Amino acid sequence: MTKSPSVPKTLFDLLAPIPAGKTAIILPEQNIRVTYGALRDQVQAVASALAAAGVTRTDRVGIALPNGLPTIVAFLAASLAGTAAPLNPAYKEDEFRFYLEDTGALVLLLPPDGAPEENAARRAATTFGDTLKILTVEMDANGTVSIAGVQGTGAAPTPDVNDVALILHTSGSTGRPKRVPLAHANLSISAQNVARSYALGPDDVSMCVMPLFHVHGLVASTLATLASGGTVVVPSKFSPLSFWRIAKEHGVTWYSAVPTLHQLLLARADAKAGKPAGSEQLRFIRSCSASLPPQVMHDLEAAFGAPVLEAYGMTEAAHQMASNPLPPSARKPGSVGRGTDVGISIMDAAGTHLPAGARGEVVISGPNVITGYENNPEANATSFVDGWFRTGDQGILDADGYLTLVGRIKELINRGGEKISPREVDEVLLAHPAVAEAVCFGVAHPTWGEEVAAAVVLRESATEAELLAFCKERLADFKRPKQIHITETIPRTATGKIQRRVVAQAYAPDAK
Repeated sequence: MTKSPSVPKTLFDLLAPIPAGKTAIILPEQNIRVTYGALRDQVQAVASALAAAGVTRTDRVGIALPNGLPTIVAFLAASLAGTAAPLNPAYKEDEFRFYLEDTGALVLLLPPDGAPEENAARRAATTFGDTLKILTVEMDANGTVSIAGVQGTGAAPTPDVNDVALILHTSGSTGRPKRVPLAHANLSISAQNVARSYALGPDDVSMCVMPLFHVHGLVASTLATLASGGTVVVPSKFSPLSFWRIAKEHGVTWYSAVPTLHQLLLARADAKAGKPAGSEQLRFIRSCSASLPPQVMHDLEAAFGAPVLEAYGMTEAAHQMASNPLPPSARKPGSVGRGTDVGISIMDAAGTHLPAGARGEVVISGPNVITGYENNPEANATSFVDGWFRTGDQGILDADGYLTLVGRIKELINRGGEKISPREVDEVLLAHPAVAEAVCFGVAHPTWGEEVAAAVVLRESATEAELLAFCKERLADFKRPKQIHITETIPRTATGKIQRRVVAQAYAPDAK
């Protein structure tokens, strides 16, 4: 466990103290193991190739690669030579064009020709002409990553801890996506905070099942593990069919995921067969990036025999801000835990900090938190106040410092002046044995302004009338949904967050 306070480092320096012969990365499908020494060498070689291709400290390097060693090496190398700008490989051509233009990327790193996931990215990149270079990232049978077609080598200047290492975008669910510049200091401090929160050490093995174009996978699963000298197992994609086999073969001690992935593992759990082989070595299971229903937490612990620790993260904080602690400390179902070396407070609209038990906006402070969005003075003026960042989440801190999130402030339903948390209704619906997924939202109403509605995915047969009756027994009249839509799927982002506004827009014409 890391006991000393987190100190700002460059991402490359974060890896420097680990013995060269220690295994850093395992690619289970290819049976490839990469040591820390080899990882450092590859990062420096790829950074030199990027420098030879013209990348300098302030240049952005677009990365559209699937999960794997090439993505990790490309990310670290890009942060060394310039600034990494990872993108979801599943984006459509217009999305690639927007993000490449918005970041001003100088180069775009893609898989070899013929990989279907990069065709849209390549088509988008070609529309920029000579202003955007397309470079191919390759990996040989021994697990050595390189960039094809770059002549000579360049000298990548050593970055300062305050240089921007990573540029990401907010989801843009309520407007144009905002650019989030994360410095080496933000990321390295956050990784160390995560490592300390869970007592990570050289014997720990994480399974990275979250996408590496997002801070959850990059910081929690990968950088925090590497900062503590552990090993990261990186499957090419998440599969509930192979998850426990891989966990057993490689001695996985923890994994972090969104509730969607946890529920996929639960759906295949066989109570009669007992705990799956591979789960007995887990120290803990971490959940983040979307709210974890208390019932799912209990089900996970019963099925897999490890404590489930829900955490709270945001891109603007380089991921983690709070987490439930390891046993023997208390973990509270429905809470995202206490601040993990991050200041957390509750603030009202006027900027006054509120006492324990009061409901208001969650604000955070700390060296892992950005000081401003990039080229967005309007957002900066509203999001940052007196050294605190306004998260846009409504929450309550209890007397022990545990934070319970109520919901996104912009997603609260205003029914005739009564403010309703969609999450509260979600959890009631999820308590029904027939409901696998649930999302509550507001729809326009001529009298109340907004009325409560919901959509559910069922695991077994149930009618709308049965679900409405179930809610009527458990919720005050103004809170309970007046209409419940039974659907096959609920739209989510690439990182597993429910797209509540998308659902609300889809059902708006049906509002009664």
